[in-house]
Amino acid sequence: MSAQSFQQVQKLAQSQVLAPQLRQSLKILQSATLELRNVILEELQANPVLEELPMEGVAIEPTEANTEPDPSDNRTDPSSELRFGENFEVFNKLDQEWRDSYAEESSNTSYGRDDDEKRKHFFDSLTSETSLQEHLMRQAELLDIGPGQKKALEFLIGSLDDNGFITTPLKDISLMAELPLSEVQDAAAILKTLEPYGIGASNLQECLLIQLKQAGKQTSMAAAIVRQHYDLLLKRRIPDIARKLDVAAEDVEEAIDVISTLDPAPGRKFSEDNNRVIVADVTIDRGEDGEFHISLNSDYIPRLRLSNTYKDLITRGNLTQKEKEYLQEKFRSGKFLISSIEQRQQTIERITKEILLMQHDFFEEGPSKLRPLTMNTVANAVGVHETTVSRAIANKYVQTPHGLFEFKYFFTPGYQSADGEALSNTIVKEAIARIIGSENPVEPMSDQEVVGILSRDGIKIARRTVAKYREELGILPTHMRRRYA
Repeated sequence: MSAQSFQQVQKLAQSQVLAPQLRQSLKILQSATLELRNVILEELQANPVLEELPMEGVAIEPTEANTEPDPSDNRTDPSSELRFGENFEVFNKLDQEWRDSYAEESSNTSYGRDDDEKRKHFFDSLTSETSLQEHLMRQAELLDIGPGQKKALEFLIGSLDDNGFITTPLKDISLMAELPLSEVQDAAAILKTLEPYGIGASNLQECLLIQLKQAGKQTSMAAAIVRQHYDLLLKRRIPDIARKLDVAAEDVEEAIDVISTLDPAPGRKFSEDNNRVIVADVTIDRGEDGEFHISLNSDYIPRLRLSNTYKDLITRGNLTQKEKEYLQEKFRSGKFLISSIEQRQQTIERITKEILLMQHDFFEEGPSKLRPLTMNTVANAVGVHETTVSRAIANKYVQTPHGLFEFKYFFTPGYQSADGEALSNTIVKEAIARIIGSENPVEPMSDQEVVGILSRDGIKIARRTVAKYREELGILPTHMRRRYA
């Protein structure tokens, strides 16, 4: 066996590392208004020299945040809420003084049994949304079934997916639950009788049949279509279904209308509500002078300043070198945070001004006048990099006279009409939706026919582009839009 040789090699390589302050600055720029508030509140907890001003107080003034306090400035703010808990003796001493003062004030406040009962009643009154499993278990408790079936039913309820389906074979569930297969099968049949109807199905086809049965339509044409011609139903092959059932196409369409009222995912209505509150970061409205004005939403952004109390601690010279260096670092960090917030607001305002200038027709007349616009164009006008624009508009919204829009709505590629006018793809999509919306449902237009109409209107685009925009608009293909009555 030959001995291995080790060799030392030097290698030169370039790498990019973001400093913590730069990462924080980018995070502040990208955050929407409500998210920014959480970022600032976290920093308030971590940095003891930062103080929050009242919402109707002094504006953010980064010039006040001097890292080296002026020795001649002996101002203190007795109303400041200081953040303590540091591992330095001076902070522990101040912390203890604050706690003693708070305890003395609290001792003068009575807190009796009535207050405790009110507090308990308040927390007991808090409600939360009922889960699908809870909803089904409440129904199961009222059923007169044996202990084995009840245990199997509970296991099945816990095995439902988000749609309310059981996708695991019952024999596998029987093995996992260590229950007889017959009891699991009985429990599965019971589960399908619970509300919402369709729960416990193994697939969408069975889910639809369960709902039709519970509605007393198990012998209807709708049930026959789902049971016997499910594949043709998915493709909306109405003539083929009508021929196989020996009925008129109009009757098939009526049956499909009934099927369309059923719930394809009955468990979804119990899913967690992931809707989020949207707050406009910028408002553009018309003033009394007839001109549009821009106002940034600062209602949810805490106003900050650096603590005069900690400045005085450094000025008095009673701190050790380690304590002084710690405070100076916190002052620098706080000053950078305040400056980053101000820079964020200025950048968003400058970008909004350019959008207002370049999309002026939109603000005057509405979405039909939206023009093509790229981030690179705005970046060059503002004097920043394109990625800065991308970060500044991320997850942010602007309130306009025509409604609330996401910032990226105003950035869209486009086309040139026959007369040389620039049209955004949003306008082209609206034109496609308008053309298809006015078609004869008995003879719906093909994508190529839509291309021809757009071409006559001076908009020249390819058929595949029409198909792409149609799908983005949620419009079905030609053969699935056709009506036979």
